[in-house]
Amino acid sequence: MKNGKKILAAALSLVMGLSLCACNNGGSGSDKNELIIGGIGPMTGPTAQYGNGVMNAAQLAVEEINAAGGVNGMTLKFIPQDDENVSEKAENAYNSLKDSGAKLIIGTVTSTPCKAISPLTKNDNMFMLTPSGSAVECVQFDNAFRICFSDPNQGIAAAQYIKNNNVASKIGVIYDSSDVYSSGIYEKFRTEAASLGLEIVSSQAFTSDSNKDFSVQLQQIKSAGADLIFLPIYYQEAALILTQAHNAGLETKFFGCDGLDGVIKQLGNDAAYAEGVMLLTAYTSDSKEEKSAAFTKAYSEKYNDSNPNQFAADAYDAVYTIKVALEKADVKDASISASELCDLLKKAMTEIEVDGVTGHMVWDESGEPTKDPKAMQIVDGAYTALD
Repeated sequence: MKNGKKILAAALSLVMGLSLCACNNGGSGSDKNELIIGGIGPMTGPTAQYGNGVMNAAQLAVEEINAAGGVNGMTLKFIPQDDENVSEKAENAYNSLKDSGAKLIIGTVTSTPCKAISPLTKNDNMFMLTPSGSAVECVQFDNAFRICFSDPNQGIAAAQYIKNNNVASKIGVIYDSSDVYSSGIYEKFRTEAASLGLEIVSSQAFTSDSNKDFSVQLQQIKSAGADLIFLPIYYQEAALILTQAHNAGLETKFFGCDGLDGVIKQLGNDAAYAEGVMLLTAYTSDSKEEKSAAFTKAYSEKYNDSNPNQFAADAYDAVYTIKVALEKADVKDASISASELCDLLKKAMTEIEVDGVTGHMVWDESGEPTKDPKAMQIVDGAYTALD
C-alpha cells in the first residue's frame, strides 16, 4: 500500500510539473501568441543579393518589434525560405512555410516566382505582402499587396522624369525581353514616352540566354544618335553594359529603375563606370533622411553591411506595415487561422497609412501602394538625390 501511495504521489508530482512547465513555456502565453511570418526569396544564386537583403531586413524589423513589446501581446517569428529565383522552388518554399505554421507571407522577392505562388496563396486565402515583386500579376488577387512600385508605374514615372527635367530627347533602350520585370517596365515606358514627345531611336532586346555581350546593342544605339540609354533591367546586366560602354568609348547618359540598385557593388573596383547613372528608387543607403538613416545604421550594425539595397528597405517597411495592419485589425491571438487573418488584414491594409523608409504609403483594394518615386544619381561611387 505504501508503494501504491508513492506511485500516486510521483504521478501527481509529474502532472503538476508538466502543468507548470506548460505555463512557463507560454501554454497561454508566448508559444500560443507567436505569430509566424514566412519569407520567400533568392538566398542563393545570381539574384541572392536581393533575397538576402530582404531576409536580413525582415529579421531586423521583427527583432525590433519584439524588443519593443511585440504586437497586441503577440511576438513575431520570421522564417525565411530560399527559392533561388525559380518558380518551382518558390512553390515548394510556400508549402514548407504552411507546414511550419506560417500565417502570412512576405514575398516573394522577385516577380516570376511571385507570379507562381500568387494563385496558391489566393486558393488558401493566405495574406501576401511582396516587398519587391513588381510585375502586375504579383498582386492580381485580393489577398496580395506590395511595397514597391509596379513595373508599369516605374516605366511611366521614368518617362515623366526624363521629360519634365529635360534629361534627354533621343533615347535608346536595352531591355530583357525574357524577363517580366524588364519587359513590363519597357512597354509602359515606350507608351508614355510617345505620349510625351520623347523619341525612342533604338530599342534593343536581349534574353537570359544572351546577356553577356552587349556590343551589338550599344553600337546600334550609338549609330541611332541616342543621348540617353534607358536600362529597365537588373544590376548584373547593367554592370556589363556600363563596362562595355566604357571600354568602347561610348559617352552617353544612362537611366534606370530600382533593379539597378546594387550596380555599384557589382562593379567593384570598376565602380567609376557607373558615374552619372540616374535611377528611380525609393531608398538609398547614403540618404540623410531620418528614417532611412536610422534603418541604414541598424542594418549596418547587425550585418556589417553599410549599403543595404532597395530590396532590404522594402522588406523592412513590409514588416512594419504588417505591424500597423495587425494593430488596425486588432489581432491579438496568434492561433487565428491564416484565412481569417487574411480577411482582417485585407480590410486593414486599405485603412492604414505607413511612414516608412521608402516613403509615405497608402493602399487601395488593388494592392498597389501610392507613394512618390525618388530620382537618384551615382556620384563618386554613392547615390545622391536629384531634385
